[in-house]
Amino acid sequence: MTKASAKMKNPAKFLFVGALLGCLVSCGGKSGTSGSAGQQERTTFPRAETLYLAGFQWGAPNTFNPLIDQPAWPIYGPPFNLMYEPLVLYNTLSGKMDPLLASVHEQTADHISVIMNPAARWSDNKPLTAADVTFTFEIGKRFKSAPVSYVWDFVSKITVEKVADPAGGGGKELEKVTFHVNKEKENNQLALLNILKSFQILPSHVLEARLKALDGNFSELQKDSMDKDPVVSGPYNLHAYSPEKIILERRDAYWGNKALYGGRMPQPKYIIHPIYKSNDHFSIALQKGDLDVNSNFIPRIWLKFKSGVGTWFKDPPYFEPGSIPMFTINTTRYPLSDRNYRRAMAHAINYTNVKELAVSGYSPDLNPGLILPFGNEAAYFSAEDAAKYGAGHDLDRAKQVLADAGYTSIFKDGKLDHMENAKGEKVPTMRIRSPAGWSDWESIVKIAVKDLRAAGIDVREGFCDEGLYWQTLPTGNFDLMLQTPEASLSPALPWSRFKAVMASRNWKPEGEKMNENQGRYNSPKGADYNPRVDELIQIIPNLANEEAKKAAYRELNVIFMKDQPALPVVYRPEEFYDFSTKHWTNFATKDNPYAPPQLPCFGAGRNMLWEIKPVQ
Repeated sequence: MTKASAKMKNPAKFLFVGALLGCLVSCGGKSGTSGSAGQQERTTFPRAETLYLAGFQWGAPNTFNPLIDQPAWPIYGPPFNLMYEPLVLYNTLSGKMDPLLASVHEQTADHISVIMNPAARWSDNKPLTAADVTFTFEIGKRFKSAPVSYVWDFVSKITVEKVADPAGGGGKELEKVTFHVNKEKENNQLALLNILKSFQILPSHVLEARLKALDGNFSELQKDSMDKDPVVSGPYNLHAYSPEKIILERRDAYWGNKALYGGRMPQPKYIIHPIYKSNDHFSIALQKGDLDVNSNFIPRIWLKFKSGVGTWFKDPPYFEPGSIPMFTINTTRYPLSDRNYRRAMAHAINYTNVKELAVSGYSPDLNPGLILPFGNEAAYFSAEDAAKYGAGHDLDRAKQVLADAGYTSIFKDGKLDHMENAKGEKVPTMRIRSPAGWSDWESIVKIAVKDLRAAGIDVREGFCDEGLYWQTLPTGNFDLMLQTPEASLSPALPWSRFKAVMASRNWKPEGEKMNENQGRYNSPKGADYNPRVDELIQIIPNLANEEAKKAAYRELNVIFMKDQPALPVVYRPEEFYDFSTKHWTNFATKDNPYAPPQLPCFGAGRNMLWEIKPVQ
C-alpha cells in the first residue's frame, strides 16, 4: 500500500506504470525520449543526474491542475511541494513549522499570522506575494467546487499589512498575512496550522487572467490540464509525462536555492516517477537499483539490506509509526449499526497476526483507541482506559458478545454459512472493501476476514479497483472500508484523527459526500445521538490548560472504545520510507536525521534533494 492518506493522502490518488513511449505528445507533455530501450533513457536522463522515486499514484495522469480534487503527482496532496509550494513545511522531527514561502510570526486563539519571504519568485520571475496567498484561498470563497473552499469553515477573513522586518533587515517592510479564526463556525486554531502547510499557493497573475479569458467560468478553468510550462514556485517543473511515468526537471533559477539552501541547487537534475502494477514490482526495482527511494510497502525489508537498501531505523520496526489504518464501518447499515456487533468484531481480530504477517512487524503492538501511545500523542493516552474499555483480541469474548446480543452463527460442514438475529432473521453478509494490488492491505483484510468468520461473524473480502475505492469512500457506499484517516502527521493530531472518524456536525446520509466521519457514526437525527462527541471535538483545540486537554481527550477516547465506530488494526508510518544506495547516497536516517523520514517530494523530506549525492 502506498497512500499517505486519503485526503490528506493519503492521501495522493492516481499514477502509472513503466517506460516513456511516444504517447508523450498525445498526453500533452513535452517529449523527453522515445522508444522502449532502457539504454536510450539512460542516455537522455543520465543516472548520476536522475532520481527515481515512486509510491504516490496508481493510474495514468489525468491532469496537473491544482484547482481540482485529484490531479496527478506531484500536484495532488497537501505535503507535495516540488512544483507549487505551501506557505510553510511541517517538520515531523521537530514538531514545528519550517519556513518556506513564509514563516510563522504569531499564533493566538484568534489568529495565526505569517511573514512572507520577499525572495520568493514564480518561474516567470514575478514576485510571489501576499496577493497570491489571498487569491489562492479566496478562490474557495468565489467557487465552491474549488478544493480550498472548505477552508472558510475555519477562516473568517484574511488580512494583509506591511510590517517592519522582525529580524531587523535595515528598516525594510515585509508583508504580513493574518488568518483569522472563524469563531462562528469551527473556531479552531489547530486547523489553521494545518491550512498553512497544506495548501499550495497559486500564481494569481496567471490564473486570474485565464479566468477573465473564460468569462469567469471556473468549471472551464478546471478542465485545463495545466501541463504546458506551468508557472510554479518550486524547485522542479513538469518535463514530460505518459501513462507510464512522470518526469520533472530541475529549475536552476529556483528562488529558494539562494534564500533557503545557501546558494546550492538540488542534486538531481531530473526526478522520474515510474509506476508499477503491484508492490512486488517496487520491491524488485528497489533491490536492482532501478528505484532510488520508495514509499510503497515492501515485505521483509531487512532481507534487502544486503542489496544496498536502507530504512529510517536499522532495526525493527524499521519505519517511524505515525498513523492508524482501520476498518471504517458504515454504522447506518444493519447489523453494523449495532454497537454490540461492532464490539464483537473488535474482539475477534488477531492484531498480532496483522502486525507480524501483514506488515512484516513494521508496527509496535496495537492499543485500543484513536490515540498513538508514543511520540507527541503519548501525553494524551491512558493505558488504564485502554485496559478497561478497549476491545482487545479475545475470540471467546467475541462469541459471547454476539450471543448476549441475540446473534446466532449457523455453521454447515464446519464452515460459517450465515448469521441470524434474535428474531431468527438472516443477517446480511458484510464485505470489507480495499483496493486490489495493495499487498499489505490485502493481507490485513484476509487475516481479519479469517478471524471474524472464525468468531461466527459473516464478513467477506471485497477487493476493488482503486478508482472505485476512492469514489465510494466519501459517499458511504460500503459496509466496511480499510483506510487511514489523517495519514499525514500534523500539529493538529490526535484531534484531527478524532474529527475525521467521529465528527457529525457536517453529517450527511449515505449517497451524499462526506470528507470526515465517512462511516456516518452518531447521526444528529438518530435516537442514540451523543452530543458530547461533537462538544469535545469542538472544545479541544481551544483548551489552553494541558490537564483539561488531557481529560477531554481521555473522555473522547473512552467514547470511541465503547461505541467502536471503527476498527483500528495496526500502526503504520506516515509513509514507508526506504531507499537504495546503488546510485545515490546520504539519504536521511535516524542516525543522520537532517530531514524527516519522508520521500524527497513530500513535506520537509524535500530537504534531502540538496543533501543526497550521486555514487561516483
